[in-house]
Amino acid sequence: MGAIIFTVIAYLLGSVNTAIITCKVLKCPDPRTEGSKNPGATNVMRVAGRKAAIFVLIADVLKGFIAVLLAKMFGVSGMGLALVALGATVGHVFPLFYGFEGGKGVATAIGGILGLNLFVGILAGLVWIITAGVTRLASLASLVAIILANVFILFVNPSYFIPVLGITALVGWRHMQNIARIRAGTEPQMDLSKIKS
Repeated sequence: MGAIIFTVIAYLLGSVNTAIITCKVLKCPDPRTEGSKNPGATNVMRVAGRKAAIFVLIADVLKGFIAVLLAKMFGVSGMGLALVALGATVGHVFPLFYGFEGGKGVATAIGGILGLNLFVGILAGLVWIITAGVTRLASLASLVAIILANVFILFVNPSYFIPVLGITALVGWRHMQNIARIRAGTEPQMDLSKIKS
């Protein structure tokens, strides 16, 4: 019962879209209508600048992390705890408060994984940074980080594996268009020199 309650709480927390809220507060364009039209940190960087994007990134990571941490505090463990991480990610992708049209869930997913296992979460973040630095493809970095986190978590705690596999599948599904563009060689690279601070 506890796992169900905290999964619902995680979903509601995940449904709070910090990209949309941040751009509204800063009076910047709605990230759902500009750039890639994705309400996430990468697109906020395009429409509102680095500082706003960093804030959104941290807030989105915290959504997943706090949801799992709260559940842990109340004794949720094993697969139930990983379901909480999945709930937060589902909330970000299908937010109740925004017509079930949200972001791609990467930062919230990594936050949830951080809550499950700090080492795996940090490792996933480092994989993202390294992959993005080498390829300048945020989408590819996201996919590689989430896939490897799924592999790592299997060795840390097998009871987490199925829900984290669900997170991986959800993030992969949200990146289907990016995957097609990566294969075609048309996925746009990040160009930080053209982004305002």
